[in-house]
Amino acid sequence: MRGLVNKLVSRSLSVAGKWQQQQLRRLNIHEYQGAELMGKYRINVPKGIAVSSVDEVREAVKATFPNENELVVKSQVLAGGRGLGTFQNGFKGGVHIVKADQVEDIAGTEKSSLQKNLTVLHTAKYIYVFYFNCILGRCLARNLLPNKLAPKAKLSARFGIHQFFLVYLCEKLSLVNEMYFAITLDCKTAGPLIIACRKGGTSIEDLAEKYLDMIIKVPIDVFKGITDEDVAKVVDGLAAKAADRNDSIEQVKKLYRLFCEHDCTLLEINPLAETSSNQLVAADAKLNFDDNAAFRQKDIFALWDPSQEDPREVAAAKADLNYIGLDGEIGCMVNGAGLAMATMDLIKLHGGTPAKFLDVGGNASESQVALKVPVVVRLEGTNVDQGKRILNVNWKFNGQDLDDAAEKAVKAASN
Repeated sequence: MRGLVNKLVSRSLSVAGKWQQQQLRRLNIHEYQGAELMGKYRINVPKGIAVSSVDEVREAVKATFPNENELVVKSQVLAGGRGLGTFQNGFKGGVHIVKADQVEDIAGTEKSSLQKNLTVLHTAKYIYVFYFNCILGRCLARNLLPNKLAPKAKLSARFGIHQFFLVYLCEKLSLVNEMYFAITLDCKTAGPLIIACRKGGTSIEDLAEKYLDMIIKVPIDVFKGITDEDVAKVVDGLAAKAADRNDSIEQVKKLYRLFCEHDCTLLEINPLAETSSNQLVAADAKLNFDDNAAFRQKDIFALWDPSQEDPREVAAAKADLNYIGLDGEIGCMVNGAGLAMATMDLIKLHGGTPAKFLDVGGNASESQVALKVPVVVRLEGTNVDQGKRILNVNWKFNGQDLDDAAEKAVKAASN
């Protein structure tokens, strides 16, 4: 009986994994928040403090880092590639190592009264591509690198402008070795997957291209949990040079415990570093959390920073709707992600481009959805004839089927 239950649960998890590929289900928090959470699990992290004004910078240097000669100043934006970013005023880089007496100037330049935007090279959206392809035993990361994306249109899609309101001041550690560590969810095994590499400190795409043979993947059985054998494989894969092996094992166990207890979809540390004092330290922190767990992770979801999100998606979320903004001219309002994918495919087939899709679910009310533009409707289901009569009275277009509706939408958008 237990074997049958496990088999049924495994199948359900596999379906859930495939569903997750279709939609992003994750809260993304800032680095300083991730570091604070790791600290609660006694995971080694650099001493740091987030500040939001030049006055706070001045106070933090005096109170938190009185004996430090150098500090690390990090812009807090929810995007990858901030170290290579450029401010609108031409100031280069969102991460700087500076003398303690210069922190105020650098942080002030980065902060600039909360008005500067940082243009960064996005990498987060490509990490999952790397994960899934490595699971399948191959890696397409080389196709994702900037110098491989010749058309400027493709390259520009990876850039974004982010306004930030915080900088993170950290102690500068003496690092002797940098590695890569991540825990994510694997659709193939329907469970957590630990990815580790003895090289780190640079983008995962670069690591995959240069050191693919050094990347190890350790799937975790959700019924057994992480075992000593699993942890040993991870630690051996990291190949730490000086850090105590037993301490490293405990650090990995704590990271996995954090991942599970807080319903993470991604826990990424790049670099996971060794210090001159032979400690294994999480020198960076990127954590994503499953939106479906918001009801039991209230403290975590209270950390949500709406200023870092697309305002349209924020407004939709407040109305309990799922919204994804795109770059076309035809909006798609659908019931379910699968129908959304089919609708957008048909629009492309007929020569149009989706501008967005809004998943209203099965319980949307009139107060949630108000339309002030011409609408093409394809309607099927219970009381479809009554619905079509209502639509014929109130709206101009009515698709006989999904293909017909897509064709009419493209023609209407082109006129």
